[in-house]
Amino acid sequence: MSAATTGKAAWLDRIECEQESWETIVSEVGDAGMDRPGAAGEWTFTDVAGHLNGWRERTVDRLEAAARGEVPPPPSWPDDLSDETDEGVEAINHWIYERNRDRSAAEILAEAREQFRRMRAAVEVVPEEDLVTPGRFPWLDGAPLSAILDGSFGHLHEEHEPALRAWLAGQPR
Repeated sequence: MSAATTGKAAWLDRIECEQESWETIVSEVGDAGMDRPGAAGEWTFTDVAGHLNGWRERTVDRLEAAARGEVPPPPSWPDDLSDETDEGVEAINHWIYERNRDRSAAEILAEAREQFRRMRAAVEVVPEEDLVTPGRFPWLDGAPLSAILDGSFGHLHEEHEPALRAWLAGQPR
């Protein structure tokens, strides 16, 4: 799906499909699998879900800021961490892990559902032209607002879902 050419209705449908896809993975993991290590290295599925929420929060913040006609707030991680380098991303990932490691699976999954709800609500408010036209938001360096949705969804499907699927395939049912 091209971030620059897809209309608002298609993005709203995609948000719904992405949430359904996420919920399918959650149901396949099941309650018994939430805290089993190995979903990503030593991480549990709950750890992975917390990680995805940490990055998704940035997407939601940006969408909500666009819906209000504002510049997004800085990321929630400390100012000395940057997502511009691999080392910085690793440091952010560690920070997100530490922030979430003592939270319950139920709390993290509820947060994910709320993030999808907020994502959809923000996209509903943003004018279609603002969503799909490159260069509308200077803080996106020429990309359309929809590119942040595409990136957020790709984070799960490209970076985490293959490992999760392999982990699930090796788990007892």
